[in-house]
Amino acid sequence: MEINLRQNIKTGYPAFRDKSIARIACVSGLTEDHAGEAAAPAISVIMPALNAEAHLARAVASVQVQTRSDWELIIADDGSCDGTLALADSLAKADSRIRVLPPTDSDAHGAAAARNKAMATARGRYLAFLDADDEWLPDKLRLQVGRMEAEALALTFTGFWRDRGVRRYEVKVPPRVTREALLRGNVMGTLTVVCDREQLGDVAFPDLSLRQDYALWLSLLCRTEAAQALQTPLAVSHVTPGSLSSNRLRATRATWRVYREFAGLGRLAAAGCLTSHLAGRVWRG
Repeated sequence: MEINLRQNIKTGYPAFRDKSIARIACVSGLTEDHAGEAAAPAISVIMPALNAEAHLARAVASVQVQTRSDWELIIADDGSCDGTLALADSLAKADSRIRVLPPTDSDAHGAAAARNKAMATARGRYLAFLDADDEWLPDKLRLQVGRMEAEALALTFTGFWRDRGVRRYEVKVPPRVTREALLRGNVMGTLTVVCDREQLGDVAFPDLSLRQDYALWLSLLCRTEAAQALQTPLAVSHVTPGSLSSNRLRATRATWRVYREFAGLGRLAAAGCLTSHLAGRVWRG
């Protein structure tokens, strides 16, 4: 299937975004069973889901239309009280590459715990992350993992689009980032990150309600020299009013906690990094 990636002249946004990706996947037969494919996928896509019924099909379809197909998608429900789990189950029944992890009474709650639960069952060498309300562009895995394989890269990320409903814009990223540079501001959007477990070893998110991704990237950058970027935007981050990440004050407090408790910075160093981080957020939007 050929996906039109022409960009809207005014916004620079992918033209296919205004269509229903879920409909594209259905019409193209991409939701049919894939039992004949390899049992050991190269890529495990980790997707936590909490009350995501309204957006889950879009996120899943954006994985299904990937031009590289050696992946598995693991959806970890975090105790949803809407129809998220039922929808996830129906999507999994239609595509054997999708697995659903329902919540149990013994599960810890939160995005970090849900991601860790999914990663514990992952079979792929490469871990990729996508939240249930975001989406990828079709060539993301082919371009990103292909470069990792060609250059033996341990940790990568990409540019992305940020969609606030009334406006959307490109979030540009540097070609590479070291741990020292990342301390001055997180440029690694979770929905864009892919890591190689063979090179990095065990990967687990710390138990934080916010900024657990930032804390993990800083930890992983202690194991590799730098994270390399594909500067082309290959994902779409949808900012939902009232979401955890949209609350700037809570996010700022969480960032301070990462600096002090997880990065081990003193107050003065943490204050300097936080100032730089906030300035970067204003610049990136």
